Amino acid sequence: MKNDSPNREFTGRADNSGPMSEDMHDLFLDELADLYSAEKQLTRVLPKLAEAARSQELKTAIASHLQEAQQHMRRLEQAAESLDEELPDKNCPAMEGLIKEASELLAEQKGKSTLDAAIIAAAQKVEHHQIASYGTVRAWAEQMGHNDAAQWLQKALDEESAADERLSEIAMTSANQSGGR
Repeated sequence: MKNDSPNREFTGRADNSGPMSEDMHDLFLDELADLYSAEKQLTRVLPKLAEAARSQELKTAIASHLQEAQQHMRRLEQAAESLDEELPDKNCPAMEGLIKEASELLAEQKGKSTLDAAIIAAAQKVEHHQIASYGTVRAWAEQMGHNDAAQWLQKALDEESAADERLSEIAMTSANQSGGR
């Protein structure tokens, strides 16, 4: 990020003014839009993952996460609205790549006993991306004093973390049921 004045330092506080804080605000909105795109992409792919899953427990976990993704989209909209902003239109290339990788993995595992394990692996990669992204924007919201946005983002972060833990539990249960092989 370009800093025109060597004496100016971004403090991260809401009372900070000038080009640096405007740049940070713009970056924050851009990342919210990136997350919105990621959640939107997920709402299109999660039903396919649920349908492909063999385990009812995994199907249920994925269906639950679909509802959460829809709620996360509303929270991201609320975060922007709380700042009297609209989310810019953006495509999340990271989520696009994760979904492409998941599709390839599922095609490779189709009909194999490892299909659910592949779905879990793909889903956890998505969760880890989202955990990192929500954690970052939540921290920025706190630093800039955007308290309402920070609360909505923390809720989403908590749900993403819980979904990741749930997938780990399902993976462990599946491994135990198959004798750990």
